[in-house]
Amino acid sequence: MESVRAVAGWPVDNAAAAVVGADGSVLAGQGSMAREFKLASVTKLLTAYATLIAVEEGAVEWDQPAGPEGSTVRHLIAHTSGLAFDEHKVVARPGTRRLYSNPGFEVLADTVHEASGIPFAEYLTEAVLGPLGMTSSRLAGTAGAGAVSTCDDLALFAAELQAPTLLSPDTLAEATTVAFPGLGGVLPGFGYQKNNDWGLGFELRDHKSPHWTGKNSSSRTFGHFGQSGTFVWVDPEARLSCVVLTDRAFGQWAVDAWPEFTDAVLAEVA
Repeated sequence: MESVRAVAGWPVDNAAAAVVGADGSVLAGQGSMAREFKLASVTKLLTAYATLIAVEEGAVEWDQPAGPEGSTVRHLIAHTSGLAFDEHKVVARPGTRRLYSNPGFEVLADTVHEASGIPFAEYLTEAVLGPLGMTSSRLAGTAGAGAVSTCDDLALFAAELQAPTLLSPDTLAEATTVAFPGLGGVLPGFGYQKNNDWGLGFELRDHKSPHWTGKNSSSRTFGHFGQSGTFVWVDPEARLSCVVLTDRAFGQWAVDAWPEFTDAVLAEVA
């Protein structure tokens, strides 16, 4: 795919990309598919998926108390617990604002650990990475931003997000539907969004503008990007997902390149 080869021209030292069809097949790849990259906040997709499995297994419940007073597991995973962006500090009442929070995901992982009796990195491996064959992936830091993976491995995860085998499709559908609708908040790197919609761990495209996906991405698109220059999106209407990993910190280069790249991928597949 010509569109995917464009990553070779980006101002980064190393990059890898994969486009994955709804049947799990890799339609195109570019770069070193087996090279390890730091995922930064794309880690949250893996943490969220492990939490969804923990809920299905009955280890935790969405409405059990977790985090600040009045907060629940659901608040933590949907960035509405009231915890600050990068501090274990309460700055709002739970459920009143969309406050993107790295500490919130650390508390979420601690909650799964306490409920299951298994350290979260181990739980993630047993519940998600191992069953999907993601043998080059690991949680090497925090549950909000500390995973390391490869494009090959994340292509397997992108396939899972289109046709779940570890979860009920209904659970994934709930996770990619707006949780606590109508809340405004800042989408990191893109400013304040009046309706800063998130699901249960998944950032939702909806009608946000500006956004890191394409102008032609469907409103049902979901995924996440990371400050290490990484992203994963799934567009259910296009029946397509995309993984891009780089080793350059997110910045204006990504704001300029990513939407154009996404639209080119969508157009070529269509």
